[in-house]
Amino acid sequence: MIVQWNWRCKCSVVSVAAVLLVLYNAAAHVWLQRDAACVPAPPPPPPPSCEPCAQPPRAAPPADPLAALDMRLGRWDGARAYRLFDYAAVGSRYASLGGSRRVCLATQSSVERLHELLALAAHWSGPLSVAVFVTGDELRALRGFAAWLLRCRPAVWARLALHVGTPGARPGAAGGALPGWARDCAQPPPAPRRRADTVAWRATHPYPQNHLRNLARKNCHGSHVLLLDIDVVPSRGLAPALERFLRAAPRCPLCVYVVPTYELDRRVRAFPSDKAELIRLSRKKLAIPFHRKIFIYNQYASNFSLWEASGGNESAETHVSHNVTNFELFYEPFYLAPDSVPAHDERFLGYGFTRNSQSDGSLTSGIHGAVDLAAAAYSHSSTHKESRLGVVRPLPDVLTGAGAVDVTLTSRTPSGACSEESCFDPH
Repeated sequence: MIVQWNWRCKCSVVSVAAVLLVLYNAAAHVWLQRDAACVPAPPPPPPPSCEPCAQPPRAAPPADPLAALDMRLGRWDGARAYRLFDYAAVGSRYASLGGSRRVCLATQSSVERLHELLALAAHWSGPLSVAVFVTGDELRALRGFAAWLLRCRPAVWARLALHVGTPGARPGAAGGALPGWARDCAQPPPAPRRRADTVAWRATHPYPQNHLRNLARKNCHGSHVLLLDIDVVPSRGLAPALERFLRAAPRCPLCVYVVPTYELDRRVRAFPSDKAELIRLSRKKLAIPFHRKIFIYNQYASNFSLWEASGGNESAETHVSHNVTNFELFYEPFYLAPDSVPAHDERFLGYGFTRNSQSDGSLTSGIHGAVDLAAAAYSHSSTHKESRLGVVRPLPDVLTGAGAVDVTLTSRTPSGACSEESCFDPH
């Protein structure tokens, strides 16, 4: 009897303990739930922001692109007379355009004619390599023009490379702050103001245009270079037209392509839109071949009469019009050439024997043919009634150095080079 009671007593204790445990768990669960409901919910997360994935803002371009130019660091020319600065300032697209285009336009200028670049660049959409000569306080004027171009014509500046040449005996001087007009986009840059001693020095020292031509040309990256004077304006659309022409033309590393160049009368308000319009102006004596009134032999070998006789509608694309065979000593054409043609002879300073010495040197080195390009004419920015006095090469010419280049005026085809038939396919 006692054993049975003990067993029942133990079972009762266990049952009570189990019931209490269940009640405790239930109470704890209720308390925890109540505590969680009383705790305030955390605030919702902020909406996603684009700031982490946005590109960091680009640094603003410098107001003075030539601010870092150190006039002590330029390389010397062969005679140690001039310091030359490659890529003194470079536009953001120049490197990419130079690597993707076959043709680069190279030109050179002094600061007083630098405004001519605006008309040239308006007609040329490819890369531009520009060499500028400065001495004394002219460097300040160049800084002002570069700053104005960067601020007011960013599309032109983006595809331009600017190089600087300066005399070792009288280098350019920065001259303090930029001119006030460098920030005024409402007006084109004015004529530069130069000190009297700078003007006097320039009047008594020859202009080293062959140095500048080489400086601009050798900093082009394309396979071909179109070397122009700063006041020569190409036809609109010439850059893509020459690209298409070179893609379609037979490969000829010893061929150069002459482009007919005309001067327009001041009464002509707009540049000719095509060859037909240029021929119409020529027949009315409102356009004449370049330098015809000053020095006819400058372009005589191009045979403008033959070029005009082909008419203005023979082809919509740039193509070979005819071969130039009667090369002459003073022939100075503007032409598209591979970068392998000889450099300009830097012994010639000033005006005279500067371009024709290079043309004749090309012939003696194996460049055996030049051709005119139809539908790719230029219009000169000057008026032929004024004869460009004071701008063209005056005679007698300034010649320095060891003497003139000994040239042979015969066209020849070196062994292994393409013949005229394979190089030129006149339409």
